[in-house]
Amino acid sequence: MQIRKILLAGAMSLASTGAWAGCAFENTVPLKSLSAGFEAWKAVTDAMAECGNFTAELDQEFREKQPEAFAADPALYQIGGVANSTMVPLLNAGTIRPLDDYIAKYGQQLSANQMIKIDGETYAIAMMVNNQHLMYREDILTDLGISVPTTWDEVLAAAEAIKAAGVVDYPLGGTFKTGWNLGEEFVNNYLGEGGAFFGDGNMPAINNPAGVRALEIMKAMTAYMDPEYLVSDSTYVQQQFQQGKIAMANLWASRAGAMDDAAESQVVGLVKMASAPMGSVRPASSLWWDGVVFATNMTEEEADAAFRVAMEGLDREMVEANNDVAVWLIDGYVPGPAAEGAIATANNGAVPYPASGPMGIMHTALGNGIADYLNGAKDAATTLADIEAAYLTSAKEAGLVE
Repeated sequence: MQIRKILLAGAMSLASTGAWAGCAFENTVPLKSLSAGFEAWKAVTDAMAECGNFTAELDQEFREKQPEAFAADPALYQIGGVANSTMVPLLNAGTIRPLDDYIAKYGQQLSANQMIKIDGETYAIAMMVNNQHLMYREDILTDLGISVPTTWDEVLAAAEAIKAAGVVDYPLGGTFKTGWNLGEEFVNNYLGEGGAFFGDGNMPAINNPAGVRALEIMKAMTAYMDPEYLVSDSTYVQQQFQQGKIAMANLWASRAGAMDDAAESQVVGLVKMASAPMGSVRPASSLWWDGVVFATNMTEEEADAAFRVAMEGLDREMVEANNDVAVWLIDGYVPGPAAEGAIATANNGAVPYPASGPMGIMHTALGNGIADYLNGAKDAATTLADIEAAYLTSAKEAGLVE
């Protein structure tokens, strides 16, 4: 499936199929889910919980925990929340099941864009699309006479002006936490520069001018960020915005709705959304879908109940109550201001995250290796060469490179 087409389809209300009030059935089978902890997953799992006998574990380390938890027999969770890449290890291990029989029984309301098919069989149900886009304090940019940045050079120039004005603690925020987040920042910027990660035979191909440029952008950003940026994940940046500490960040669209949550945000109405900054070729962002998968290692009774409960979490009623927390692919979604940046990023040419077995290894090597460049221990070329070497070691062990 093409993620850009899904995003544009998700920006329109899909064909109406009606909605249930509350949960349409009383679930009597104990069920558990493991997913990320951002606001959209809370909304979905809260709706699932209305059916009873359901426990949701919202954990930002879900991607590390899911493979072992789903490989257990019986699986430790019946339902998993995944994205493009985090589904790959589960699919490769055979620990998630095909869903077409359950869709035929309980999923008539699903659109074709929601059905993630592998070799003709549906293995996941997509609920939303997500990408990183530019979030900015409109009031600060207006007061300082700064136009909304459209490129990284413009972002950095704006950051310099904001720093000189001293109106916030740090002009920029960034998801630079060592590990997956740091790797994703490189992925976004490298894709923005038009980079390809692999050559023939899954050989690494990041040690090039596009790779150097991606690292240089990241290093330049750190001059305007909290010095503790290597522990900064999405929640960290979200809270920096909400507490009025930063003015701009290339942050996930799924975090946009939290800016206007009066219960926890001091900047309600002040944070606006725009396209991710342009690299040399395209926006510095990758397009993702998030959705649900179901464990292979559970009983048929559990599988049947799990799918029904999940459909309750992905229904029109949930979307209408949480319209602006995500770019939903579910009947009833009406795009609002929180979706503007995500849609603009897609329309400007952002491409899907290149999920694959080799990419999973590359992402890990990136997340572990980039800090050496940011803290000055290595230059860009040495950093990229060492990351390629680390990738090759792991890829050979996995049988992906000869």
